[in-house]
Amino acid sequence: MSNSHPLRPYTTIGEIDHVHILSENVGALINGEEYSDVTFIVEKKTFSAHRVILAARCQYFRALLYGGMRESQPEAEIVLQDTSSESFSMLIKYIYTGRATLRDEREDIILDFLSLAHRYGFPELEDSTSEYLCTILKIQNVCMIYDVANLYSLSKLTNTCCMFMDRNAQEVITSEGFLSLSKSALLDIVRRDSFAAPEKDIFQALMRWSKHNPKENHTEIMDAVRLPLMSLTELLNVVRPSTLLSPDSILDAIKVRSESRDMDLNYRGMLIPEENLATMKYGAQVVKGELKSALLDGDTQNYDLDHGFSRHPIEDDCRSGIEVKLGQPSIINHVRLLLWDRDSRSYSYYIEVSMDELDWIRVIDHSQFLCRSWQKLYFPARVCRYVRIVGTHNTVNKVFHLVAFECMFTSKSFTLEKGLLVPTDNVATISECASVIEGVSRCRNALLNGDTKNYDWDSGYTCHQLGSGAIVVQLAQPYMIGSIRLLLWDCDDRSYSYYVEVSTNQQQWTMVADRTKVPCRSWQTISFDRQPMCFIRIVGTHNTANEVFHCVHFECPAQIVTHKDDGNEESTSSDQNHSAPQGLSIGLRASNGGSLQLLTDQNGRGQGQQQQ
Repeated sequence: MSNSHPLRPYTTIGEIDHVHILSENVGALINGEEYSDVTFIVEKKTFSAHRVILAARCQYFRALLYGGMRESQPEAEIVLQDTSSESFSMLIKYIYTGRATLRDEREDIILDFLSLAHRYGFPELEDSTSEYLCTILKIQNVCMIYDVANLYSLSKLTNTCCMFMDRNAQEVITSEGFLSLSKSALLDIVRRDSFAAPEKDIFQALMRWSKHNPKENHTEIMDAVRLPLMSLTELLNVVRPSTLLSPDSILDAIKVRSESRDMDLNYRGMLIPEENLATMKYGAQVVKGELKSALLDGDTQNYDLDHGFSRHPIEDDCRSGIEVKLGQPSIINHVRLLLWDRDSRSYSYYIEVSMDELDWIRVIDHSQFLCRSWQKLYFPARVCRYVRIVGTHNTVNKVFHLVAFECMFTSKSFTLEKGLLVPTDNVATISECASVIEGVSRCRNALLNGDTKNYDWDSGYTCHQLGSGAIVVQLAQPYMIGSIRLLLWDCDDRSYSYYVEVSTNQQQWTMVADRTKVPCRSWQTISFDRQPMCFIRIVGTHNTANEVFHCVHFECPAQIVTHKDDGNEESTSSDQNHSAPQGLSIGLRASNGGSLQLLTDQNGRGQGQQQQ
């Protein structure tokens, strides 16, 4: 028997699903006087209905029709005020059938329908109607839709309207719908930093709104104008003749403009979350630096000694730099850089932002740190038009090389301390561009590959000779870190002693763990006061079995593995006040033998072959 039979659509064996038939049969009762026991009068039109159906579908009607009030009487007639007959007809159909058709309705009817869904308590209907409205936004209707969404606190629809208006601010303020906004909705819109129309145009739009709404308090409306962003000519020739603002307000704005740093003014900027603005799509261009064309082309794979990067000479006075001009003033709080990384060199640099190329604010200062490869940088949100990256050091020569540049606004949460990122996830990984720059291993970066199960006598660890050298990990950029976690080789019952130091430049080292006097084995979790660090040096001082120190795994900050009910593992950072398991023994015995890969540090020093 075919599964396509209309009475058995898409059901599993032993299940009967005739909901569509139920919907059709109940829907046939709509406006039928037979069996009806209540009548609604809306705009002089009558709607016959059935108490039990209304009560079963809606708490509001249950209380109204069975609550002992006048409406509870048999054959009652209920007059509904402030309701359109078209939208109420749609609601009745939805109550009886669970269906509603929106695409052929006028926008004002859909908004009335949305208000009824809110009034009578149909949250799923509210959500579905809001989702549809998000798809039909345009200049002519966005203000009307936003007003309703704001009134009913529909966050998703409100946010979508705001993003649409931000991207079309100048067209929105000249639309007819702008004049009909409620006062609260109007102020919510124009007070946004991301509502990035020219301030003169915003003032003139508010002036038109005030004339259209003469009963409102114009002083509060005009307080939303950022007068210091307007030029002296605009203040004297546009604002002053309007008489909407006092002469003192205008003089105060002139004083703020003349006495403040440009970057201290409360600028507006374009906001497009999670999207790179340093692209030709958004009108960005490289205006300073050598080999400009390579920086914004999006190619992060094809580069070598000769091509695929932009550069500038490193000078003591830092007059050179690579400067990117964005297509328009924009709100950013996140920058990604790819430093040239085809060898082991490191760079130092800082990043500044500006609106006018004269007043620069430093948002990232890594001039005292050694950095390499991908840089993921965060800072408090700023409105800017120009971004300047200035290299201050290269461990190989006097040129700063930059392969890629991205900037954006991210709504992802992040924590900064002393201007540096406090990570929650492990940043000592290959994917985060960390590397082992000193130590011996059969496989380079085995210490950072995350494999804590597949190691034995011959492979899966990094080591150094006791009394000579160390294991050194370089992070891609400086972080504020307060914990680390090690897995010492533990395929037999040996124990180790060691200490751990951290540095930002490989010159000055700070000891964060001293376990030279205690026997240690297997997992080690170390917590300490958060420190800025780019380099971590692990120095073994004793092994009860031989003269070699072996480490299988390293991470920072420490990630604590917890076992969930479904058997999967979940990691959290010990920097978030968690503790770690100790003394776990992992690994299998295997035959001895085999040579190890030689790793060298940045100064060319090597660790000789070691044997387990």
